[in-house]
Amino acid sequence: MKLAVVGGGSTYTPELIDGFARLRESFPLTELVLVDPAAERLELVGGLARRILSAQGHPATVVTTSRLEDGVAGADAVLVQLRVGGQAARAEDETWPLECGCLGQETTGAGGLAKALRTVPVVLDIAERVRRANPDAWIIDFTNPVGIVTRALLREGHKAVGLCNVAIHLQRKFAALLDVPPSELHLDHYGLNHLTWEFGVRLGGPGGEDVLPSLIDGHGARIAEDLRLPLPLLTRLGVVPSYYLRYYYAHDEVVEELGTKPSRAAEVAEMERKLLEMYGDPALREKPELLAQRGGAFYSEAAVALAASLLGAPGEQSTIQVVNTYNNGTLPFLPDDAVVEVPAHIGHDGARPLRAPALDPLYTGLMAHVTAYEDLALDAALRGGRERVFRALLAHPLVGQYAQAEALTDRLLAHNGKHLPWA
Repeated sequence: MKLAVVGGGSTYTPELIDGFARLRESFPLTELVLVDPAAERLELVGGLARRILSAQGHPATVVTTSRLEDGVAGADAVLVQLRVGGQAARAEDETWPLECGCLGQETTGAGGLAKALRTVPVVLDIAERVRRANPDAWIIDFTNPVGIVTRALLREGHKAVGLCNVAIHLQRKFAALLDVPPSELHLDHYGLNHLTWEFGVRLGGPGGEDVLPSLIDGHGARIAEDLRLPLPLLTRLGVVPSYYLRYYYAHDEVVEELGTKPSRAAEVAEMERKLLEMYGDPALREKPELLAQRGGAFYSEAAVALAASLLGAPGEQSTIQVVNTYNNGTLPFLPDDAVVEVPAHIGHDGARPLRAPALDPLYTGLMAHVTAYEDLALDAALRGGRERVFRALLAHPLVGQYAQAEALTDRLLAHNGKHLPWA
């Protein structure tokens, strides 16, 4: 199998390499191509990738290139993990919304819209070039905001599936708390990307015993602490929200908190500087411990499992994994062409979502609200225009007031003009 990684110079990449090395029985990788225009980063990451594979006795070759068409030629799958504007743009996304009393975050709220506007046109251009060079390749999108980017890809007819690590991270955490193998736990994980809840935690598969109530009873304090939400809220809900729900359930608290400390982008930029220094050490032959603080826990396991299932032989038994794909009736209160993050059968023909259980309006209302925002955000990303940006911000549940939407629109355009030709 040949896999190409667009954005292969990312500091995330050694996590992915480590996964392919450890899970070689799941995915028989023969060639990995890292594609990135940043030549210096690419050389450092590529060198460490070769050393990791060699140290674990993996026979795959690692190729680096700055030319997309060369990198994706003959690839069975293309994984896209990029950040338009880098950490500098992220730092701005996390800062200027705070000036308006709104959340400053890279994938949610006004900052998330800015990222979508910068990112969607770039990813669509990459995907079209991949299609021309290699029309049979699957595109696995790990680029945020995953839901909006994946919807753009699917609307253009690309063979694409979106991937996030939230579900697999929670699955591993719950398995550790319950002292069972992760493979024994199935999550009733439903919602939109970065707007999901665990409505059930089942032993043995989709029809298994739901141990979520006992999980909350016995380990609720630990889970609440990790989510940075109060235990009484977790107990009242009776479900486990993803940590992104804190931005909705405790918005004002988070905004006040973010105004008193350095941005996450500043922390990550310093981390990346240290990681790249480490990657340049020829004695380093494994992913460094510091990488775990960078984010993306269990990203490699999710990516390996998804690629292996998508590239399995026709007729081979499907696996169930949480992905981002078209709704198609899974959540009946949303349009079929909305992109949802749900468990799905994954096989050679793509993703077939498992229908969701009946859900409380407490959750369906917010999902529908954010889906409406994502409709408008994608329209703004594809067609541009100040009024479309304003409409998307006005529709977002974390904004919603016209004065804030106007002020945020002005700031978004001022900070992103160089990335938005129409602006």
